[in-house]
Amino acid sequence: MSDYVGIVLVSHSAQLAAGLRELLAELASDAVRVVVAAGTEEGGLGTSYDLIARAVAEADGGAGVVVLPDLGSSVLTAVTVLEDEPRPGVVLVDAPFVEGAVSAAVTASTGAALAEVVAAAEEARAFRKL
Repeated sequence: MSDYVGIVLVSHSAQLAAGLRELLAELASDAVRVVVAAGTEEGGLGTSYDLIARAVAEADGGAGVVVLPDLGSSVLTAVTVLEDEPRPGVVLVDAPFVEGAVSAAVTASTGAALAEVVAAAEEARAFRKL
């Protein structure tokens, strides 16, 4: 069992999500499980119910899971998965994909509880770049 909240990156693009996971690996502890559910099973652009369901299970080390979708149908597919296959401690977060993931991963790497990781991701919406 992990003491860290896991993170699932749900994106239409496997390359986009893999790049974000690479960034998170540099910024957060290796102990934080960051799992990608991106693209289709055939390798195309899109979202996959099965990939999301498997990623949530893989990311769940016992401290909870934050699910961060990029946009559009990734949100709808993630909602459907979580409604069909509810798991305690799994939260779909409405946050900017990159900034929310960075905030979530850095916060999770401190050993923060699920509620703190969710709040950090959601607060990323207010971050200004300029």
